[in-house]
Amino acid sequence: MIKLATCQYAIQLITTWEDYASHLTTLVAEAAGEGARLLLMPEYSAMVLAGQLDEATRRDLFGSIAGIQPLIPRWLELCETLARRHGIVFQPGTAPVLDPDGQYRNRAFLFGPDGPIGHQDKQIMTRFEREQWHIAAGTDGLAAFDTPVGRLGILICYDNEFPMLGRQLAELGVELVLAPS
Repeated sequence: MIKLATCQYAIQLITTWEDYASHLTTLVAEAAGEGARLLLMPEYSAMVLAGQLDEATRRDLFGSIAGIQPLIPRWLELCETLARRHGIVFQPGTAPVLDPDGQYRNRAFLFGPDGPIGHQDKQIMTRFEREQWHIAAGTDGLAAFDTPVGRLGILICYDNEFPMLGRQLAELGVELVLAPS
């Protein structure tokens, strides 16, 4: 048996990297301190990084998505550090990530006590994501991740409403499906 911590935190304006790092570090430390070995954050949780952008950029949806791209590597580094420090499996929610093909994808990263484990892109986009945010569906299919807490899969938000995706993960031997939403 494992202890799982999930987080639905209030969206707030965090304007500096230091304040954001402190915020995330505190959330993870609290969960790990309560004995959680697996932590799951909300979908698009990385969008809070837009608070570090100038006001005009963060008020613009497309500007915010593009503007946080240089911050994502630092965010991933922080997430990895927290997973290692606390000896946990950490799924820090999702981020809109610009891929080399020029498309943004809603991506969930997974970290363990020994570092990065992998990532999963959302497979089936909502109309809002597709038509207004211009976020594209993942192209690599579903993955199963072997972790210290078991074989995990990730279905991001809307993907959970399609039984064939859950079935694919079951066929991959997944024991637990994480659902950042």
